[in-house]
Amino acid sequence: MNQLRIGTLAALFAAAVALSWAGADTWDRLGNTTPSVPLLAPVVLALIAVVLFATALSLRSRLRAQRERRPDARPVDRMMAARAVVFGQASALVSALAAGMYGGFGLWLVLERLDVPNRRDQAVYAGCAVVAGIAVVIAGLFLERVCRLPDDDENGGDGPAGSSV
Repeated sequence: MNQLRIGTLAALFAAAVALSWAGADTWDRLGNTTPSVPLLAPVVLALIAVVLFATALSLRSRLRAQRERRPDARPVDRMMAARAVVFGQASALVSALAAGMYGGFGLWLVLERLDVPNRRDQAVYAGCAVVAGIAVVIAGLFLERVCRLPDDDENGGDGPAGSSV
């Protein structure tokens, strides 16, 4: 499984910022009311980040106990770890796009519509969504790092060194 690159996530974020900014500006110039940022957007992203961090911490402690060959260690199923990595990668990719969309829209609000009180609140919600989206990206990358195979696999090192489960 290929490892996510921070450059790829940053490029997705930047592209989403640019598209969101251009879309909001175009939508407004056409005379339409721009959509609002839902209050639950940062909450949902933060919950996803918490789930990813909790999964990573749980897997890390179980893998550490397994490596130390503790008698009370619960084994980690490779398929479950692989699914966790896929969940982390998918969450990081989608949240990079979502954070970019909210970032571009929030930036447009700050520069164009900050004089409207309701839009000020929308800019704050967008900023919180960007922060929560970045937390999801960090949590996804952390989960991916936790599930990396060691350089010397117990099976004789037949897998690629440093690859994810």
